[in-house]
Amino acid sequence: MTQVPLTQIASVSWEHPADRAALNSLRALPGFDLAVRKIAGAFGERGIRNLFLGDAVLVGPTQRPNLFALYQEVLQTLDWPNAGLEQPQLYVAQTPIANAGAVGFDKPFIVINSGALEILSYEEQRFILAHELGHIMSGHTTYRTIAIIVMTFGLQALPIVATVAILPFQLALLEWYRKSELSADRAGLLGSQNVRASMGAFLSLAGGKVVNDTVDLDAYLAQAREYEIGGTSWDAVLKALNTALRVHPFHTVRVGELDRWVESGDYSRIVGGAYVRRGDESARPLGDDVREASDYYAREARAAADKVTDVITKAADAFAEAFRAATGGAATATAEDDAPPPKTD
Repeated sequence: MTQVPLTQIASVSWEHPADRAALNSLRALPGFDLAVRKIAGAFGERGIRNLFLGDAVLVGPTQRPNLFALYQEVLQTLDWPNAGLEQPQLYVAQTPIANAGAVGFDKPFIVINSGALEILSYEEQRFILAHELGHIMSGHTTYRTIAIIVMTFGLQALPIVATVAILPFQLALLEWYRKSELSADRAGLLGSQNVRASMGAFLSLAGGKVVNDTVDLDAYLAQAREYEIGGTSWDAVLKALNTALRVHPFHTVRVGELDRWVESGDYSRIVGGAYVRRGDESARPLGDDVREASDYYAREARAAADKVTDVITKAADAFAEAFRAATGGAATATAEDDAPPPKTD
């Protein structure tokens, strides 16, 4: 299929409200900006390239030319800004871990692992490349690189100022990192413009390469819905604990978020040309971001509250049933039943 070029598309067109809300919370942490500058200054652009590219191969017209051609198509679809800006370099790194990333400070670049290329179809690779380009176009790479450094070395080993509370810094940074993935997933779909292949990428990343067998994307989408709405309030707590120190949301969560975005009609409207152009970002009031983020977290809070209410109701019913069984089904004792026996001479 031929992708529709999204001429002059601004990144705010695809950015998830939770991404913007989490980033605002992150920037509000006392000492956060100073800590970022100190960590970035300690590594520098050269240090980041040495950290990530020691065993990677630069993709070009003669080096993995098919992947290079696919990348050029993605750049054209998302209309990479050409005004004096070099296109981000693309590298392939040899590792069985199926992953990719966009990193760097002044000149961000993309690294895709060989393990990802082995399990992803051609169209799924298109989605991943557009996803990573979306990170760069949204300006995510500085904070995402800081997050990767934090996860790699630990905060105690980094030049971080004493005024920063370490645990809130780490938790807030990783919370934003996970939410930034939701924005980049939308960019990935816009660059791919193939809904089934884009969602199929999550199935491939979650379940690995399929050999002499078949997979069912619709069944996976049903699994994603079950993960999100199933379970008790305690399950919700466990989900939060399981993801608190992760840099990526679970694939089921991501495919569910992308599915809802498609169902909302926003994806189709953007492909149809209804999106914010570069230079017109100010036309989108800040209040819209705040309201959308508030609505998103309010929906999550309502869902959590509903689960808690459901658990409390079930617990009360179970207690009442147990009490009835223990008393042989007798009604609650009355005041007359509780009265002491009459005295006798």
